Amino acid sequence: MQNTQLFTGKAQAYAAARPSYPAAALDYIASLLPPDAVIADIGAGTGKFTQLLAERGYTVHAVEPNEDMLAQLQPHANITAHHAAAEATGLPAHSVDAITVAQALHWFDLTAFTAECKRIAKPGAQVIAIYNNTPSGTSIAYSTWATDDFFTSPTVREFANPIDYTRERWAIYRTSHSYDPRPGDPDFAAHMAEVHAQFDRDSVNGLLRKEVVTQVHHHHLRWGSSLRGNT
Repeated sequence: MQNTQLFTGKAQAYAAARPSYPAAALDYIASLLPPDAVIADIGAGTGKFTQLLAERGYTVHAVEPNEDMLAQLQPHANITAHHAAAEATGLPAHSVDAITVAQALHWFDLTAFTAECKRIAKPGAQVIAIYNNTPSGTSIAYSTWATDDFFTSPTVREFANPIDYTRERWAIYRTSHSYDPRPGDPDFAAHMAEVHAQFDRDSVNGLLRKEVVTQVHHHHLRWGSSLRGNT
């Protein structure tokens, strides 16, 4: 299990500036699920993906270990928040039709998470990992090794999700990662100077465009060994 406090103090920036997920990706995920699906959204963070699921009528359990992140989750009649870890969600056994993980699989102990998936999932449940990958961004490496370690022969689909950043949103975005310095850190001023220099260098007409690609990996959870997860 990873350090759950790495995003403490970053939740507002995360909620304000991280990319959302395209409607086409949600349409595809919906095609995999029963219309009345109960979903466990694990590592829900600030609820960016959770909210989209709830708005489509699904019953969603948002599981997130960081209190700052969970506090950003917008209330919704279809969402129940759980302050818990991916590896020990506290959800009842065999209670969910699908398990989703958006931008978070690389944070989990994959062996323990695989066991928890098998515990909480109904037979035939889908396990779905979603990543917004920015060209030249660190998430590409993280998503690749996490999905390669977790899944065996998943189905993978990609969806365009271009993002146009204003200067303000770009600056906020570049403080939202676990590794970004915080105000007061010795290297914060230099980091922000580089952030603004990149915007000045790469923006066009006041916008910096990133050709984000949303990847959806999914696989039915079978009770034998459909997920590797180092087991």
